[in-house]
Order: sequence, then C-alpha cells, then structure tokens
Amino acid sequence: MLCRINDFKYKDVVNSADGVRLGYVGDVELDTQSAALTAIVIHGRYRLFGLLGREEDTVIPWENIEVIGEDTILVSCPPKVKRRYRG
Repeated sequence: MLCRINDFKYKDVVNSADGVRLGYVGDVELDTQSAALTAIVIHGRYRLFGLLGREEDTVIPWENIEVIGEDTILVSCPPKVKRRYRG
C-alpha cells in the first residue's frame, strides 16, 4: 500500500495493547540524512478550549507501529512514551 504523509493526518492511532484511541497523527519526524520516517507525532489535546495551551505531544517511534490500515494505525505503546511539551 502506498501512502502519502498527508494521508497520515486522517488516520486514527490506536494502542493495540489496551485498545485506547490515542488520537490523530498531527505530524511526522523524518531523518533527513536517510530520508526515512522515524516517528509519528500525536498532538496533545487542548486544555480549557485552548486557553491554557495543550497537553504534551505523544511521539511514537516507527518501530512501535504494527499495522497501517486504511483508516487506523495500530501501535504498541510502551508504558513510557517520549513526550514533548508544546508551548
């Protein structure tokens, strides 16, 4: 299956371990040296309608992606996922 980076924005991300919906892909991380996709980023939810900013982003490494389907991406999220604060 061929997929463009823009198509990732419309796919749900679901943790296969517990079935929790993590959100939509907001961004991707690319390694510019090898031109490889290294991770997907799920933006944090808005706090108080965006007035208090956002929660932390969830970064899921490419190795943790199990299946990329038509509408859903299944990932295996470890207990500690690297998070990045978005200010």
